[in-house]
Amino acid sequence: MSRHIYRCPLRWSDMDAFGHVNNAVFVRYLEEARIDFMFRLEPGDGSPSFQGGSVVARHEIDYKRPLVHRHEPVTIESWVTKIGAASLTIAYEIKEPEEGGQVYVTASTVVVPFDLAAGRPRRITAEEKSFLMEYLDDGSSGEGSSAKGSAAASASGDGQQRTVRADGGQERAAA
Repeated sequence: MSRHIYRCPLRWSDMDAFGHVNNAVFVRYLEEARIDFMFRLEPGDGSPSFQGGSVVARHEIDYKRPLVHRHEPVTIESWVTKIGAASLTIAYEIKEPEEGGQVYVTASTVVVPFDLAAGRPRRITAEEKSFLMEYLDDGSSGEGSSAKGSAAASASGDGQQRTVRADGGQERAAA
């Protein structure tokens, strides 16, 4: 199981009057990581993949500790915990970049692929399911979808680890 890694910069405007990142801002951080993750699947065979549209059906967020502004980005790890016929669940940790780093937020989002032209939900394609399976951790391995099984970077099929930067670039290291 791989995890998608997104380095998310903090903005001064993300803070609230209490001097920490506002709770609502974390939803935007999750969105940035989710879009970066889902748009990694390039459209193929005439399929729009996830770039053709999707909607959020549900968010669940657990705030573990306050996050204050600093210049270094936080890491958002994303992985898939459930793949249904017409929905998927993505889990996240917003945390410090180092292995075993402090976790600020754990969250999950139910995403429904959506046919924008037809104005209705659609089924997950075989191409999308294949992509999602690389990131599937449904908890059946005993590690669960918590910080315990955390990876430092996403492993790709070419034996390399990839860390995706906020600017969309990738850093590579040997696996």
